[in-house]
Amino acid sequence: MDSRQFQAMQAQVRQMLVQLTGKQVGELREAFDRCTSLAECLAIIEARGQRTRRCPHCQGERLYRHGVFYGLQRYRCRECGKSFNALTGTPLAFIRLRDKWLPFLQCMLNSMTVRGAAQAIGIHRNTSFRWRHRFMTMAKDARALPLAGIVEADETYLLESQKGSRHLTRPARRRGGTASHRGPGKDHDCILVACDRSGKASDFITGRGPVTAAQLQQCLPPVLAPGVLLATDGARAYQAFAKATGIAHRAVNVAAGQRVVDEVIHLQTVNSCHGRFKNWLKRFRGVASKYLPNYLGWRHALDAGCVATPQQLLRVALFLIVI
Repeated sequence: MDSRQFQAMQAQVRQMLVQLTGKQVGELREAFDRCTSLAECLAIIEARGQRTRRCPHCQGERLYRHGVFYGLQRYRCRECGKSFNALTGTPLAFIRLRDKWLPFLQCMLNSMTVRGAAQAIGIHRNTSFRWRHRFMTMAKDARALPLAGIVEADETYLLESQKGSRHLTRPARRRGGTASHRGPGKDHDCILVACDRSGKASDFITGRGPVTAAQLQQCLPPVLAPGVLLATDGARAYQAFAKATGIAHRAVNVAAGQRVVDEVIHLQTVNSCHGRFKNWLKRFRGVASKYLPNYLGWRHALDAGCVATPQQLLRVALFLIVI
């Protein structure tokens, strides 16, 4: 539409707006909001397509435009002949109702439940649940690394849950039940969290039961910068890991009531992360163990402080920014 046509249409619309009731104006505003939300969503998705510029099927770089479908530019690869768009090969491929993505992500920023988000934006609760985990599949790995300086590492435990599974691998128990033995054991999922004093953090699901030196060896070295000082509790696994890798290590004897060593070595930062995550998780009334990594990524996005809008959260979900 050229400028003259737009000005003529604008004059007609202004005359019509005067005749509308308050309810009709509200409905019109909602329609405009949906159009704006869809345009913003498509622009962010296309930004990912401009960044990758590779065929997701064969990684070829000889591409050409191949039409527009549902608002997204499609490309065809000259090497393999397959077509794709910016979402092909990502967890967000084939998700419809893109005009509702940003309102749904706002619900996630507000930490709303599945049913609450579904009711707020007008989708089914099953769609709300599926979208939640689709958006967090990539976001859980969008971490700003490495960790530097004094790095605190500690583990926390949650009772293993097979919520939603069709076949249980253990005898059923009442929701919110207790483990078969005292202390962390094979009934608990171990969540290892490492964070530095600047706010960067990384977390891992190491498995069931207490963390081992072998698991630490697998998880921590890739996220630690050279020359870090690792602060942990007195568990032997950390001592064995530090000795094997040559990383500087200071232990806080928490079991003996020690809280601070040399005025700067403590575990208060990582323990605060544990507390915030567990308190936040309570609102969801039980989370299946297989989805824990997604919830850890979701909470990290809220804790990072750099994700304040649904547009930013969508960029995180598309791996356009790290947090």
